[in-house]
Amino acid sequence: MADFSILEYLINPDKRTYWVYILSSIAIAMIYLYFNKKLTKVNFSSKLWLHPSAKLDYYYFVLSYFIKVVMIIPIVISAKSVAFFINKNLYYEFGLNQIERISYETTVVLYTITLFIISDFTRYWLHRFLHTIPFLWEFHKVHHSAKVLNPLTFYRVHPIENILFGFRYSLSIGFVTGIFIYFFGSKIGLVEVLGANIFIFVFSLLGSNLRHSHIPLAYFSWCEKIFISPKQHQIHHSKKHFDKNYGGYLAIWDSVFGTLKLSKDVKVLKFGLKKEQMKNYESLTNIIVYPFINILRRRNA
Repeated sequence: MADFSILEYLINPDKRTYWVYILSSIAIAMIYLYFNKKLTKVNFSSKLWLHPSAKLDYYYFVLSYFIKVVMIIPIVISAKSVAFFINKNLYYEFGLNQIERISYETTVVLYTITLFIISDFTRYWLHRFLHTIPFLWEFHKVHHSAKVLNPLTFYRVHPIENILFGFRYSLSIGFVTGIFIYFFGSKIGLVEVLGANIFIFVFSLLGSNLRHSHIPLAYFSWCEKIFISPKQHQIHHSKKHFDKNYGGYLAIWDSVFGTLKLSKDVKVLKFGLKKEQMKNYESLTNIIVYPFINILRRRNA
């Protein structure tokens, strides 16, 4: 097993909080605030950054790291294991069928694009299921209980949801990788920047951290039908639009499956759950325990 450290979140380009992404998001935010000065006071206010909800995000970020290391990583199957299983079974079923005519460069590009698209597609559906399947929604409520948003709100995720996303990642990445190994053998690889998938790197560099912020950065409407803007994800966090904008990086899935909401159509954003529900997610203990309590109450009702 790899040697994990909480410092990894700042130095690993695969993490949303990689220092380069944080700095780029700050730069984009500063440019945005220069042209929207009325939002400057809110975004520099201690009432935002020291709000009880924000402080809970900070505490939970540290706790969730230890939960991940101790509980989640040991039980989630690796993408490598899934890839080996897929490749082995394809070989036993169909024999050796490797494609030799496609160059290494073309294979790498195809693999990188396929991996990104399949991963984003499965992310969309798991996210949607977390909202539409009642017992899964009880766990996902933890993420939506944030009254204010900051980059660490991204990590306000119940351990059960983290496990589900871990399996989603391993199964989707492993499935694609196993198929590519079967057809292309050792020729597969990723188009990377600093060790991260180029698509993840570019999207993160262009302000992914602003999705969990109070910088309502929108794109042109035509662009928001393809890519999820920071404001579109903020719309998803708003109380009236939990059923919109499930997409991770691509808005195409929301466009195709009828869950798209454009930034121009929403003027007011109010984050968090219903008022009577918020008291159930105001402590580290409640964040972990309350979803189980609520599920039991539903079963016994």
